[in-house]
Amino acid sequence: MKTNILLLTDSYKVSHFKQYPNGTQTIYSYLESRGGRWQDTVFFGLQYLLKRYLVGECVTQADIDYAEQRFERHFGNNTFNRAGWMHILEKHSGKLPVSIWAVPEGTPVPTGHPMIVIQNTDPACYWLTNYLETLLVQTWYPSAVATQSREMKYLIQKYLERTGTPESIDFKLHDFGFRGVTCPEQAGLGGMAHLVNFKGTDTLAALECAKEYYGEDMAGFSIPASEHSTITAWGQDNEHLAFKNMLEQHPTGIVACVSDSYNIFEACAEKWGAYPLRDMIFEREGTLVIRPDSGDAVQVLVSGNQNVLDILWNRFGGTVNAKGYKVLDSHVRIIQGDGVNIEAIDSILYAMQSKGYSADNIAFGSGGALLQQLNRDTQKMAFKCSAVQIDGEWHDVWKDPITDHGKQSKRGRVQTFRSKEGGFLTLTENDTPAPTGWLLGMTEVFRDGKILKEYTFEEVRNNAK
Repeated sequence: MKTNILLLTDSYKVSHFKQYPNGTQTIYSYLESRGGRWQDTVFFGLQYLLKRYLVGECVTQADIDYAEQRFERHFGNNTFNRAGWMHILEKHSGKLPVSIWAVPEGTPVPTGHPMIVIQNTDPACYWLTNYLETLLVQTWYPSAVATQSREMKYLIQKYLERTGTPESIDFKLHDFGFRGVTCPEQAGLGGMAHLVNFKGTDTLAALECAKEYYGEDMAGFSIPASEHSTITAWGQDNEHLAFKNMLEQHPTGIVACVSDSYNIFEACAEKWGAYPLRDMIFEREGTLVIRPDSGDAVQVLVSGNQNVLDILWNRFGGTVNAKGYKVLDSHVRIIQGDGVNIEAIDSILYAMQSKGYSADNIAFGSGGALLQQLNRDTQKMAFKCSAVQIDGEWHDVWKDPITDHGKQSKRGRVQTFRSKEGGFLTLTENDTPAPTGWLLGMTEVFRDGKILKEYTFEEVRNNAK
């Protein structure tokens, strides 16, 4: 279905063309994280929005006519800026006359520094800059997912450095979130944002999104795995046969099997850990990944009187690595995929470390917590006008509510600068020149309907590192 760009805004913005001062020529605005849960925000997703909604001749006569009809019914009067949109159609062939600058995608930007700046390039279209706010602010979602995923990566990496093999980090957090989001588009966008940091996913929509919008042929990978229906369909008395079938159907490589359908401890000790399945596991060229999927994860995995790690260690053995932590035999591993958020990961890995188990023994799968338990205020993303040009003269624009100084906005035509060491600085055209060694950290990515700078997914990943 074709998208009508005129309708991708908030209702009240339709009337804003009448509300700026007489003589207004240019509106200059920026997007930043004003704070939030984490100190840095991984900027990601703008290229998707540009390609999906803004590039090319995206305003047609049919779009204008339809929007006018809809707005007249919506408002009950003729609030629509028909002349403004007809100007874009006739003078610019339907291409949007704006310039957008942004930090490189994947960049972790400290809160308080602009990630996007935008201004109109045609004085007749001063109203267009903030008309596009609604759409551009939606970069909050992929940026928030990429940020949280990166923080999870930091956490897991910390435990791997203490107890195991840091080089295995890319596949330690798997995306289970497709079913938990609101629509396939969110799955594609959020799942792709997770893949900025990791390479494991079951969200197929993310792979196609990364391919279409960032040119990555295969951004993520998965393995054969069971679900409860493929195990319980055999009946409780035949669970061991369902397990045996998994090994027979997948005789090599990594395969995952949910094992808590009835009794996770019995499954590990008396089925996986007993004849004949134990012998089959040892004889395989590959790894069986056992998945508990219910209960208190710390208790089930490591701390309870009976727990999965102790059972598997007793049944399959392993080695003590150079860091002094126990690593299960390479034929067996665990994945925890229930209730996994950043706090749960920390609790599980801390308990494992305390009991002498390496983080090498476990991977995580996260769904709702990874792609859904976020909102725009997670990183307090805000889009504000900071300068206006009236009759050829620039004026600073800002807000500073007496009731909430945390919402104070920036003044002037702001830009983000970076040092060679990775520091960030926000300056305006009225500030003194940037200190020696500081360079403009933003690039013009879009002008007048054309994308000027594209990022590959590999570049995004490298920036996020």
